[in-house]
Amino acid sequence: MGDPKYPRKAWRKPKRPLNYDLKMEELKTLGTFGLRTKKELWKAHTKLSSVRHQARSLLALQQDIREEKEPILMKSLARVGLVSSEATLDDVLNLEVNDLLTRRLQTMVHKKFGFQTPYQARQAVVHGHIMIGDRVINIPSYTVTTDEEEQIQFTPESKFPEILEKSKAKSEPIIENIPENQAEGPSDSTKAEIENPTKEQKKVQAESVSQTAETK
Repeated sequence: MGDPKYPRKAWRKPKRPLNYDLKMEELKTLGTFGLRTKKELWKAHTKLSSVRHQARSLLALQQDIREEKEPILMKSLARVGLVSSEATLDDVLNLEVNDLLTRRLQTMVHKKFGFQTPYQARQAVVHGHIMIGDRVINIPSYTVTTDEEEQIQFTPESKFPEILEKSKAKSEPIIENIPENQAEGPSDSTKAEIENPTKEQKKVQAESVSQTAETK
């Protein structure tokens, strides 16, 4: 475990952090999942790297030893919803960082309650408006298990449900009562006047065109 005075880092920087394509991809991921800093993304990458390392280590073992240790890893990953109960080690090696980020409490709250942005969902979590069962969880990076998904709810004193309802009501389009003749379009008489204008209408149109030409 090491000396508690000198804890190990829970994340590792990429080898080329100034690479342009990597920076653009990281910024896109930060905005999609509402991460505060790149350190949160690097933690997810480090955790994914550790899981892949365990899977590769199991593939290198003998068959009898592998059959004993493989269910332990697969059960732990299935518990947090990263793989299915019938998945194999090849499925573990195909995991991506987005699969880990979707299991965060912040992302689950954003999808379940329909927040406008993931940062608004993060605000609700940090300020203690979210409960899992009887516990108030204020950690956005908390990994939600499959059993806890249905237990996510607002705290009783939270005002966020009212705020979300008001924002949804404002975003809904307002449909006014339009008369039937207007909704169906111009009448036949109006269409005839537009297609075949009278002499007076032609005179008025000509005068308006001449006035615009003079002003120019």
